[in-house]
Amino acid sequence: MNLQRPNSNDATRTGNRSGSVVPCSGLCSRCIDGCKGNCEVFKAAYRGRELIYPGPFGDVTAGGDKNYPVDYSHLNIQGYAEGAEGLPAGIEAGPDTALFPLVDVETSYGWDGKVKMKVPVFTGALGSTEIARKNWEHFAVGAAISGVTIVCGENVCGIDPALELNAAKKVTRAPDMDRRIEAYRRYHTGYGEILIQMNVEDTNLGVAEYIIDKHKIETVELKWGQGAKCIGGEIKVSQIERARELQKRGYIVTPDPSDPVVEASYKAGAVKEFERHSRLGFVSREGFMKEVARLRSLGFKRVTLKTGAYSLKELAMALRYCSDARIDLLTIDGASGGTGMSPWRMMEEWGVPSIYLHSAAREYAAILAKNGARVSDLAFAGGFSSEDHVFKAIALGAPHVKAVCMGRALMIPGMVGKNIERWLKEGTLPKNVSEYGASAEEIFVNYERVKDAVGAAEMKNIPLGAVGVYSFADKLKVGLQQLMAGARRFNVSAIRRADLMSLTDECAKATGIPYLLECYREEALKILRE
Repeated sequence: MNLQRPNSNDATRTGNRSGSVVPCSGLCSRCIDGCKGNCEVFKAAYRGRELIYPGPFGDVTAGGDKNYPVDYSHLNIQGYAEGAEGLPAGIEAGPDTALFPLVDVETSYGWDGKVKMKVPVFTGALGSTEIARKNWEHFAVGAAISGVTIVCGENVCGIDPALELNAAKKVTRAPDMDRRIEAYRRYHTGYGEILIQMNVEDTNLGVAEYIIDKHKIETVELKWGQGAKCIGGEIKVSQIERARELQKRGYIVTPDPSDPVVEASYKAGAVKEFERHSRLGFVSREGFMKEVARLRSLGFKRVTLKTGAYSLKELAMALRYCSDARIDLLTIDGASGGTGMSPWRMMEEWGVPSIYLHSAAREYAAILAKNGARVSDLAFAGGFSSEDHVFKAIALGAPHVKAVCMGRALMIPGMVGKNIERWLKEGTLPKNVSEYGASAEEIFVNYERVKDAVGAAEMKNIPLGAVGVYSFADKLKVGLQQLMAGARRFNVSAIRRADLMSLTDECAKATGIPYLLECYREEALKILRE
């Protein structure tokens, strides 16, 4: 395992003075009285609790970088020299028919299977964080024209400055939620959907009622947690008046903006930011089934669940409760998550890492299926960013996993495209971008494809961040087609666990995928002995 430095990381903008560091503490071997910093302990001496979170808030996404004993890189994909599964009916496999561009990477999810996606990926929950708010059009339009689902995360209504509540403190007007839904739907082509996530505060504010009454949203997602943290969602605000407003809406706000001592510190310039926290959820079978029934009674066609890197007990609860409640999609997110607003040490040190959690999920799903239960469609999340990750996750969880949920990897292309648009206007294109041209048409390889999809007249309204998301989704699609063709799997449902091999004994033990020299060994020996 690589050396971890718990008191030095770019996410918290800290660093050790010395090259010699105590592995367990991350402190310099020789700490000098008079050192000018800047390890995390040093910086915490004057900024305190601010060092819990990555920064600067609103401008970064940050992912835990702990090197776990086993991860998805310890799996490799099998390749075969014969056969082809998943070709359309009536087509005989051969070199002229089994062509990789013909691989079908479309997928669907739902108890009725009615939500189709052009690529088996969808976004992580893009909720109340500043980076999601200010980049929403890039993410949403990009997801819509790519034909994939976007998850609008928790607390969007609750933090909206223009939110209006009735006497019962229920939402009657939420312009930011309206904006988010309309941005996606304007370019929706029938593939994917926008689904809205709910936490404790969203439920209390009546968000479910608002989105179905005003927007006829078909799918709502309950949330137990995520891979980045085991507490409720957070954001930061810099104005004490804004902090007090959120506190009045029922959120936990720290430090307490109504405390006179905090107010004095704020006026003195020491307290520069406030954290808004959501409450911990408490799960019971009875409560879960009751809430699912309530949401369906409101008219939602589908109910999904997002759960995080909790213990194996909670994983079993999620799988069993979802099966019994006929949940349409269960997304299982492993540690260490990637987000711009989770406690940094929590991202590094909390929760069951992705490949372990996903391996257990598949094992438990198989037990349910063997006992006659129908398993809800599954999606895996937790550090995925490339087409090989998509293949491995679907194969590891086969036949239950239908897609991969991506967080930072689907956000980054939106931010890159947005910044290219700004650099073009300012005439400040970086060299690595300008080498491809001096206009959007030259730089973005898929610009004309997007233009063809939305129409020449509409293209002026498409943000370049959306073209970035589309281009990334296209890369995933083509790369996945190549990997699937090599494994002779010509549609997503044909991918199976036997298409993977473990590179180490430890990986084989964790995943149940055989060590590479054991895979197909008997078949190989049979050929030699015949």
